[in-house]
Amino acid sequence: MQPKLRLYNTLTRTKEAFAPVDPSNVRMYVCGPTVYDYAHIGNARPVIVFDVLYRLLRHLYGADHVLYARNLTDVDDKINARAARDYPDLPLNRAIAKVTQTTTAQFHADVDALGNLRPGEEPRATGHIEEMKAIIERLIARGVAYVAEEHVLFHVPAVAAMKQAPRYGSLARRSLDEMISGARVDVAPYKRDPMDFVLWKPSREGVDPGWPSPAGIATPGRPGWHIECSAMSMKALLEPFGGGLSCDDPAKNVFDIHGGGIDLVFPHHENELTQSCCAFGGDGGAPLMANVWMHNGFLQVEGEKMSKSLGNFVTINELLATEVFGGRKWPGGVLRLAMLRTHYRQPIDWTVKALEEAERTLLDWAAAVGDSAAGKVPADVLDALSDDLNTSQVLAELHALRKAGDFAGLKASLDLLGIVLPEVATTQVDSALRDRVEAAIVARLDARRAKNFAESDRIRDELAALGIALKDGKDPATGEAITTWEVKR
Repeated sequence: MQPKLRLYNTLTRTKEAFAPVDPSNVRMYVCGPTVYDYAHIGNARPVIVFDVLYRLLRHLYGADHVLYARNLTDVDDKINARAARDYPDLPLNRAIAKVTQTTTAQFHADVDALGNLRPGEEPRATGHIEEMKAIIERLIARGVAYVAEEHVLFHVPAVAAMKQAPRYGSLARRSLDEMISGARVDVAPYKRDPMDFVLWKPSREGVDPGWPSPAGIATPGRPGWHIECSAMSMKALLEPFGGGLSCDDPAKNVFDIHGGGIDLVFPHHENELTQSCCAFGGDGGAPLMANVWMHNGFLQVEGEKMSKSLGNFVTINELLATEVFGGRKWPGGVLRLAMLRTHYRQPIDWTVKALEEAERTLLDWAAAVGDSAAGKVPADVLDALSDDLNTSQVLAELHALRKAGDFAGLKASLDLLGIVLPEVATTQVDSALRDRVEAAIVARLDARRAKNFAESDRIRDELAALGIALKDGKDPATGEAITTWEVKR
């Protein structure tokens, strides 16, 4: 019996049974990186969280029936500044292209090393300018956007007149004063209301890239941040299934899941939701942009907010390839497991100790699983994962599988989570020796519990004579004593 998937919806603040718009075409959109530099470890959290959800959806509905789109933002002031810094002798557009090509390749290499699948669609903002302009024109025609001093702005108070559009602030659930403060509102004289936000703005000559502007504006311009994701999700997840601006059926202008970090709830996702609902569907707009809105919690490093000023800012690449964190490099599988030990909606503290514990666990599992073939994912693992991606409970189930000796189930579960076990020498020993070592470790743990240290030492020395090195530690899930092993090289 297939488990019932339940997901926490930020829009309703409840955990809900997941019911896809079309079970044969499950659709998910996640806000991706701005490609101007190496991605930091906080950026890795939504990538890993929604990769696990993507894998689960593929498992439940079939790999050919799930479409995952994650965008790349390649229009941004930080990109422009780096292009001017790194390639001052190149024309602006060529310099920007070099920056975004290089940083996109860096991002792909880093997140691939963490065990993530590539999304089915990876739209770039610069590839969807025409779609953005079309949405903007639609919003102007519907009376919820206006032109002022070569800008196009979304007029937030006008949303109240749209019959089907949700109330502005329904996602963030903030008061007007809180939203004004949280949005760091630019007080511009051409705004009709302080909450109005930019859909299009004029480009600064020689500083910004520019495109022909919508709404009859003569000056070349560029899109605001929020309109980008409405256009890219429309192109990837609505138009291929009969939706988009040419469709007046609200039911075809909604997809299943929209995800990202908790920092995107307001203003980015609030503005996405509002402008999309006002643009799509009939005259009243579409009731929702996505049925489920999901957000992962913040990441801090060694108990403090990550920042360059505190000296604790660390990139994925630095963790993988340098010794800046904990004095050593860390395998991608260790980083992934450490990330999944905390439930995705909770804050996570990124520590050296957590990475060390994750590595000990992986080495223990690798030694136990050996060359065992993957079996069927156990029902308890699927049930836990289907309960709003309860990975902390999933890991408890994996420890139980390890203890019970269900290595086929453990291997299948790790495959589903995208966790690749490290290559250790124990995977190359024959099954008879592995069984002997495992039995000796159980006997040694019993001896230690009985405080028979002479027997414990005898077993350790006996294994050492066979070329087996033991390492004692604690199970991070239960606190119980565990022992991992490897063949001495």
